[in-house]
Amino acid sequence: MNIKEILSQPEGRRLEFKAELPENSDLAKTMIAFANDAGGDLYIGVADNPREVIGLDEDKLMAIEEKISNIIFDRCYPAILPEIKFISEGDKHLIQVTVFRGSTPPYYLKEKGKLQGTFIRVGSTNRLADEAFISELERRKRNISFDSEVIPDKPATDLNIDSFKAIFKEKTGEELSAQALKKLDLVKEWQGSEVSTNALVLFSDDPLRNTLFHYAKVECARFKGVGIEVFIDQKSITTNIATQAEEAYNFVLRHINKGATVEGVYTVSRWEYPVKAMREAIRNAVVHRDYSLTGKDVKVAIYDDMVEITSPGLLPPSIDYAAMESRQSDARNKVIAPVFKKLGIIDQWGNGLKLIADEMKEYPNIER
Repeated sequence: MNIKEILSQPEGRRLEFKAELPENSDLAKTMIAFANDAGGDLYIGVADNPREVIGLDEDKLMAIEEKISNIIFDRCYPAILPEIKFISEGDKHLIQVTVFRGSTPPYYLKEKGKLQGTFIRVGSTNRLADEAFISELERRKRNISFDSEVIPDKPATDLNIDSFKAIFKEKTGEELSAQALKKLDLVKEWQGSEVSTNALVLFSDDPLRNTLFHYAKVECARFKGVGIEVFIDQKSITTNIATQAEEAYNFVLRHINKGATVEGVYTVSRWEYPVKAMREAIRNAVVHRDYSLTGKDVKVAIYDDMVEITSPGLLPPSIDYAAMESRQSDARNKVIAPVFKKLGIIDQWGNGLKLIADEMKEYPNIER
């Protein structure tokens, strides 16, 4: 992508424009947020609203570059190593600061410390991360996931997984034996005992699931009109996570319309919304949500003019909705996702977003 194409893009998760060098702390926050997420580019010398190439004084470029380097080195921890370039657009001079996704998060402001100085990228803004997000960044550094963490005081044999065993047998034709549980990383060794992981608890019907993960549910609602004031129907899906997506999908089908058109001598039926795309979005919401965020559930809301599906958690760093038609795969839940694949709920080949994008083309009037 050349500079003209970049300048035509809106600000977002990986892109920011500034007319002049930001205040020290603002620059450091942006660098930290980029490093904690998917990386990003800051262009200095470009006003954003309205978008206009202002340019920088050519005689001051070296001094600005040195100041940028010093701010990042002095205020950010762990060390962030940016790539700084001088670029030209016509007779105007710009500075491009590129920060790559960091390998040792969380990154934070030295003077604020980890709890008060860790920033993440939310859309085109920098937001202070709470403790849950900081913990997620710590797990990313150790290359582990929340669902793979063990519950030391819960032996696997004490957990009620009867319904999950039945589902597993039905979908795979295999017994969910003790060996299979270990192979799927649902059970792990801990100080000489075989204990449950968070993932196994989420797949269970054990009372412990409602104690630890009472928020791991899907809230479905059909509202009257375009607001949330009046319910027509609602359902809380609190079963184990292996069945939640299908139940939520069936709720949607009950509350959207299906019409028919005549094409030649044939009558062709058609839903008012792309149901394959919605089913995929609901599946993704359940399998890829951040289960470490307490008090937040998946929501499926149906209005007169749209269907809205929300899932707790930020996008994984490698996923870019701007490139939906490409195959992208980055499982946040490294134990749950392979189990869903085994059950035939997802394919784990990065086809989900492409499937959604492809079917949305058949509904050009629907905003996405």
